[in-house]
Amino acid sequence: MDIIKKAKEVIDIEIDGLIQVRDALSSDFEGAVRLILGSRGRVVVCGIGKSGLIGRKLSSTLSSTGTPSLFLHPVEALHGDLGIISGEDVVIAISNSGDTEEILRLIPVLKDRGIPIIALTGRRNSRLSRMSDYVIDTGVKKEACALGLAPTASTTSALAVGDALAVVLLTLRNFSEKDFRKNHPSGSLGERLKIQVKEVMITGDNIPLISDEASIEEAIRELDKKGLGAVLIVDDTERLKGIFTDGDVRRTIVRLTQEGVGEEKEKGCSTQEIIDMRTAKIQTVMTQNPKFISPDVLAADAIALMEEHLITVLPVIDEAGKLCGIVHLHDLLGKGEFKFLV
Repeated sequence: MDIIKKAKEVIDIEIDGLIQVRDALSSDFEGAVRLILGSRGRVVVCGIGKSGLIGRKLSSTLSSTGTPSLFLHPVEALHGDLGIISGEDVVIAISNSGDTEEILRLIPVLKDRGIPIIALTGRRNSRLSRMSDYVIDTGVKKEACALGLAPTASTTSALAVGDALAVVLLTLRNFSEKDFRKNHPSGSLGERLKIQVKEVMITGDNIPLISDEASIEEAIRELDKKGLGAVLIVDDTERLKGIFTDGDVRRTIVRLTQEGVGEEKEKGCSTQEIIDMRTAKIQTVMTQNPKFISPDVLAADAIALMEEHLITVLPVIDEAGKLCGIVHLHDLLGKGEFKFLV
């Protein structure tokens, strides 16, 4: 047997099947799309065997592209899991033959609840077709399997129709690249670096923040409480005045403790004034005019700025010059999602 020739024959059969399915698209496809768009519930996808595997993929694709969905095994549904389905949901039932017994036993129960059914089937005159509100024809002339038994071209056609549903829906919902990335927070690093700082920055009460009138001790307490390795210092108009980091704490303790200064005085090498960290103002030790970034800047540019200045946090300043957040290197990369081996 010519292996390459045989492989091409299989692919050609599947291509022919896809062309057949494309040409068979009818008003029922549009009706199914409108039904899903108008639903306030989820899309519940049902299937068994190979159709079940296609259904799981369809449900996953819908969920990640703006159409909430879940997969429900028809047998489990008949043994208690029907409680998952609400009256506002839409069901997509996948069966190439349209006579899958487990699916057919489920459909009347759903119809009694007033739940609309969309069928993906290879037979428009099947029992499933007659019981459904919309029928999308996924029929092919033949399977690519030489025995004509293993689902091959038929599952490919169902997969393609499912993709067509998902893509049409995301287009009609104006689902954007930004929306897609929100549903894929563990995606590739390259994709993550395309997000804007404002999508991952820390805001509100989670910002490690103190007044410029606060003491060094208060700064250290806030630093320890928020756990970001830095505390931001602002004036009474919320404008950034400085930053105080874990490293600054270490350097301050070495420089300002009475024991350290006393030793330096004994050596005659310092006349530095001793400062009590419990009462001294943070203004005396903070780093003034720290580096900052705009909320609209890309994560990649924020990381570049951090690398240039060897820092791991950046205050985020809005157009009015006021503090609106703080971003940490881990948030830009995806905390816990990227591991570096050395």
